[in-house]
Amino acid sequence: MKFEKNILCIGAGYVGGPTMAIIAYKCPQYKVTIVDINPTRIDAWNSDELPIYEPGLDEIIRATRGKNLFFTTDIQRSIRENDIIFVSVNTPTKTFGAGAGMAADLQYWEKTARQILQYSESSKIVIERSTLPVKTAQAMENILHNAHSSTFEVLSNPEFLAEGTAIKDLENPDRILIGSRETESGLKAREVLVEIYANWIPREKIITSNIWSSELSKITSNAFLAQRISSINAISALCEKTDADITEVARAVGMDRRIGDKYLNSSVGFGGSCFKKDILNLVYLCRQYGLNEVADYWEGVVKINQYQQERFTLNMLKAMFNTLADKKICLFGASFKANTSDTRESPALFITKKLIEEKAEVVITDPQALRNARVDLANIDGKISFIEDPYSAAAGCHAIAVITEWNMYKELDYQKIYDAMVKPAALFDGRNILDHVKCHKMGFNVYPIGKPSLTHF
Repeated sequence: MKFEKNILCIGAGYVGGPTMAIIAYKCPQYKVTIVDINPTRIDAWNSDELPIYEPGLDEIIRATRGKNLFFTTDIQRSIRENDIIFVSVNTPTKTFGAGAGMAADLQYWEKTARQILQYSESSKIVIERSTLPVKTAQAMENILHNAHSSTFEVLSNPEFLAEGTAIKDLENPDRILIGSRETESGLKAREVLVEIYANWIPREKIITSNIWSSELSKITSNAFLAQRISSINAISALCEKTDADITEVARAVGMDRRIGDKYLNSSVGFGGSCFKKDILNLVYLCRQYGLNEVADYWEGVVKINQYQQERFTLNMLKAMFNTLADKKICLFGASFKANTSDTRESPALFITKKLIEEKAEVVITDPQALRNARVDLANIDGKISFIEDPYSAAAGCHAIAVITEWNMYKELDYQKIYDAMVKPAALFDGRNILDHVKCHKMGFNVYPIGKPSLTHF
């Protein structure tokens, strides 16, 4: 079969995999290839057990794989044979050198740019899909402009996916943002990408801009969302001191049309690969431009998130008679949010490490993320076990801490769980998803976020 377009994505992670799967699914007339240097990951994409969990992704992969969606490790051939290249490689926070702990580590991105230059035998449209600092496209252009015969146009097409709803977000997005140089060739390349998305997305939802606005919009969007979470969590601490109820406060605030009710659920804190990384990147960028007051403002969002996780752990310590030594605590949830297997920056990891420091024994249960949690906590010296069944995991424990808002945790038989626990049994609801009064009547000492505790002493 001759395809109308040959599209490549470099990077088979949480962004590249779902994005390309949807393009292949919505555009059977295009050939879509995903390449990654990790053979284990590619083998998983070609198997019945995908490397990531995302609702609806399995069905999309089964419908397209081997037809117009292909996974490979052959990067040289893939670059040579494709004219439209999405770059979706990892851009973690630097752990070394200048900007360590804040700036984006762009080594994988730069290696990819050099590979595109090295293996290209024709002109390409190169699309930034990873979240990158503003002005990164200029560096990519500088690398690619060293080509002798080929020409390259660099576009910015940031993803606005929420893990757990990524397939829905791709099928029916709030907007698609495409940034380009506003030259004749840049605008022409931008229209090529517009036409791809226009196969299933209304044109009015496809926003175009200059390339720098596009790069900055992604980081700014994540910063605003994280700011709302930190804002409501900061108020939750005050609620606990004043006997106010954070749920009632959030409801009242959220009914203001100027504010809205999204991202106002108080919790143990945000996690994931984006919020903390992108905000710290924004902080570093502002400091580089001498905007120290702006940097301090955004850095405060991350500090409140850290404070919320530390506060949650200290509340556990205080509630359990100021010692956790030799006590068995079960964490309900390892993923940073429901409906994903992603454990990056998950509050569960931070809390586990803190509990181990207090000499507690930790049992972790999660329906999808135990494999990743085992890897993340492999080097922690302490008693940690991983049990998929929540009833078995909680049996014999002194306390349960709800870390992830999986729906299944709302539906468990908590009387059965309570009966199998060590008494007095504590329940720390880090997501405020349970019926606290009902659990208290069963016998639990209940400690919500931003609400008065319900105890029997």
